[in-house]
Amino acid sequence: MQFAGLVVVGIIMLVFLGVQGLKLQFFFGVIIPYLALVVFCLGLIGRVVKWGRSPVPFSIPTVHGQQKSLPWIKASAIDSPVTTAGVVARLALEVLFFRSLFKNVKAELGEGRRLTFTWEKWLWLAGLLFHWSFLVVIFRHLRFFTEPVPAVVHSLGSLDGFFQVGLQAFFITDLIILATVLYLLLRRVCIPQMRYISLPADYFPLFVIFGIALSGISMRYFFKVDIAAVKKLAMGLVTFKPVLPEGIGVIFYIHLFLVCVLFAYFPFSKLMHMAGIFMAPTRNLANDSRARRHVNPWNYPVKVHTYADYEAEFGRKMEEAGLPVENSQAKVS
Repeated sequence: MQFAGLVVVGIIMLVFLGVQGLKLQFFFGVIIPYLALVVFCLGLIGRVVKWGRSPVPFSIPTVHGQQKSLPWIKASAIDSPVTTAGVVARLALEVLFFRSLFKNVKAELGEGRRLTFTWEKWLWLAGLLFHWSFLVVIFRHLRFFTEPVPAVVHSLGSLDGFFQVGLQAFFITDLIILATVLYLLLRRVCIPQMRYISLPADYFPLFVIFGIALSGISMRYFFKVDIAAVKKLAMGLVTFKPVLPEGIGVIFYIHLFLVCVLFAYFPFSKLMHMAGIFMAPTRNLANDSRARRHVNPWNYPVKVHTYADYEAEFGRKMEEAGLPVENSQAKVS
């Protein structure tokens, strides 16, 4: 954890020295965002193509309910889907509401070394709030990259900022992101089992996201930044006509660089579960192994000795031994 935190602090200091001391605003404001976007796109495509080319020799959907079998046994259409519609519904509930995480339980040894299971809902709630808040924040930021700004973006910003603090709206998603990231970080630190299996790669994105949220909140409520200049810079980037307006403080470049680091790091980290959920055979396959045989398309041709061939070869001996013979030709031979 300390290593990941020191790396993020080092990144912040690097940007501060580069902007304040070396005047590298163009490098951090134009070149780095384009490089991060290229790395993100190429990395994302590469990971998805690699997953798509990986063989799936078995039907291995993970299920939480009764598979469809006999008519008088009630099956679970979503938890154990047998149709494409059931798979789509299951994936939608997983992506939008983290349904499998909602069913997560925690096993503990109680009195007398008795194993007990309890629902673990705080992790589900923190994960759900974090992802939805992050999505809302991304949509809110579209006002910097579009002109005119879509009405839905205005409406979302008004709904998110219904709390008024002084003359400025307070976005509730900002507080939620900080709180949930802090919870996920403390969870890895305070729970011995989680701390034992956690690696620097698990802490690093949490520190980066925390730095992004903290720098964004600082720009909005404490260190004022010229919003018109920021939008001019953003519009120049998306139209591939980059400009570097004057009056943008160093806190903005820290915020932007941390976002670029997250984008570039994304395809090579566990954050790729965003795309991996759709490529996972445990989620995107129907549980229809009782109704349809799953044939491995990568099997090489194998010469087999069928029962019919067995009877053709040993039919007379089977008949002489009193064994039943199904093939009439084998009986005559």
